[in-house]
Amino acid sequence: MLTLYYAPGTISIAVALTLEEAGLPYEAVKVDFKSAEQTLPDYLAINAKGRVPALVLSDGTVLTETGALLEYIADVAPSAGLIPTDSTLAAHMRSAMYYLASTMHVAHAHKMRGSRWASQKSSFDDMTAMVPQTMAACASYVETHLLRGDSVLGQNFSIADPYLFVVCTWLEGDGVRIADYPKIQNFMTKMEGRQSVKIIREKAML
Repeated sequence: MLTLYYAPGTISIAVALTLEEAGLPYEAVKVDFKSAEQTLPDYLAINAKGRVPALVLSDGTVLTETGALLEYIADVAPSAGLIPTDSTLAAHMRSAMYYLASTMHVAHAHKMRGSRWASQKSSFDDMTAMVPQTMAACASYVETHLLRGDSVLGQNFSIADPYLFVVCTWLEGDGVRIADYPKIQNFMTKMEGRQSVKIIREKAML
């Protein structure tokens, strides 16, 4: 049995969605960020980075980092077809995921995780004030360059889609109107119709 350590609304939910898409059984263990549970010794013994997600395999091996976990799930459940066999399409899929991890997620984190990059309150305030602008720029890039139709790959669902979906759930809270981006809005509507999203919402994980 796989065990997923997650926090509601965080990028760890992309892993839960992908587990559902792959049809893999797992136990979901909530990490309470409000009480800073991720900083306590018990959780740090699981993930020394003090972040989610963490995926514990049946043999006790711990895997971390969202992109790596999505790739792992796709590898162990090949019949789900979550990674394209075409190398060019696979490269676009990974390009989208790396962009989300290195740029869009970081832009979002500037709103409430400023202490990762600075120590002065004025710096935190400045970073927070920039979030609507930087996230809008990210949304424009997604709209123009990442989405190729109903999904990142067009009509074919891949591990990039749960990743993008969760990141885009942050947009409205970051001051970016999804309605201003027709492709993103269509993508989000399609994703909401998927059984994996319905299940995760029913579990109050998203």
